[in-house]
Amino acid sequence: MAAPGAVLVMGVSGSGKSTVGALLAAELGWKFCDADDYHPEENRMKMGKGIPLNDQDRIPWLCNLHDILLRDVASGQHVVLACSALKKMYRDILIRGKDGAPLKCDESGKEEKLAEVKLLVVHLSGSFEVISGRLLKRKGHFMPPELLQSQFDTLEPPSAPENFIQISVDKNLSEIIATIMETVK
Repeated sequence: MAAPGAVLVMGVSGSGKSTVGALLAAELGWKFCDADDYHPEENRMKMGKGIPLNDQDRIPWLCNLHDILLRDVASGQHVVLACSALKKMYRDILIRGKDGAPLKCDESGKEEKLAEVKLLVVHLSGSFEVISGRLLKRKGHFMPPELLQSQFDTLEPPSAPENFIQISVDKNLSEIIATIMETVK
């Protein structure tokens, strides 16, 4: 398989996406994006009040992230994105955009290739107990620990034919990074 243009580090809140993503990007020399930084204010306020986001809240945010990935990868910039991406549909939007990557036509009417991001999905998985313990120690984040159960309820772990690896959050950080590096190289 050809190297991915981007790596998505996904999982529930508290699984270590931002930490793993930032370290991986530094190790690879790639750009790092934390999807949390792109949430509109309404989403942040909703989560801050303990209200889980629904598809209507998430889809415009995911489409924006797809556009960012597409633009960066098209310009030759590899990206590591930390994003919960809990449902398969959300990961599909990150790869193909909202309408499943319609064919782009140039001015002459010739069809260009699909607007698709070549993505490796890294699923950081762990038990509710382990991750809730981490969340309780976390300070200054807009995501309250009470919303964790709703994330586990929403989670659709990646499966074939998605291009993914699953790594336990019980491993130490250097093991996690080494496993991802082996897959990306």
